[in-house]
Amino acid sequence: MDRTPMTVATPEEEELQRKLVELAAVESELAQRDLDLATLAGELGAFERLYIRVVGSKYAELDKISAQIQQLLLELSPEDAESKSRARDAQEQARQSAEAAAGAGGPPEREHFQPSEELKRLYREAAKKVHPDLAGDPKEQERRNRVMAEVNKAYAEGDIERLRVLLREWETSPDAIRGEGVAERLVRTIRKIHQARAGIDRIGQEIERLGSSDLGKLCETVRDAERQGRDLLAEMARRLDQEIEVARRALRELRGSPQGI
Repeated sequence: MDRTPMTVATPEEEELQRKLVELAAVESELAQRDLDLATLAGELGAFERLYIRVVGSKYAELDKISAQIQQLLLELSPEDAESKSRARDAQEQARQSAEAAAGAGGPPEREHFQPSEELKRLYREAAKKVHPDLAGDPKEQERRNRVMAEVNKAYAEGDIERLRVLLREWETSPDAIRGEGVAERLVRTIRKIHQARAGIDRIGQEIERLGSSDLGKLCETVRDAERQGRDLLAEMARRLDQEIEVARRALRELRGSPQGI
């Protein structure tokens, strides 16, 4: 007859197990929310590049012509303060528009951010393990911030292999090894749960901020139009083409030439 005494878990050990289960769930939620934020940021970045390429470039052209018109009007009334102000404002607007159009960057394939399921899975896994909101002290948080920045960069670039390398490096790091008593582990787990929930709230606020921004609202408006079979950006571009042609005619008249600009 086996008389080996049964090992009975202490109340502290039972509480630790409950908290570990809770932490696992909160970490998964944090990772998913972080993925939602990274995906939204990627989508808005891609949309912004597309907007500048299709519409912003035309605004830049229109603003350039408007600045030329204001400069010619100023030459007709060089001492007029209001003409000086309008010319100065038009030049600044043209400069800003030109910089925005030039900064669109990125090849055409980057105009749509469509992460694969494998990329999303790797990101969630990395966020669960690396997220700074799971750090126990400022030094550890700083280390996690550096690695998480690399994770976000790899995700935004769609670099699956880089994400795999980052995960492998994190998992094999000596810093990944921990060995404390039950009491210390319980306290650390409770603190991690608190930090993770705070991170979830912070990420939710950032998602709300991005969604309610001018860019976020415009992106959603364009998407709604697409669902109705309309290309809103193309419509905006066509309207701007008409305005550009009107501005060109006005500039030609001011220059006293029937020829092109």
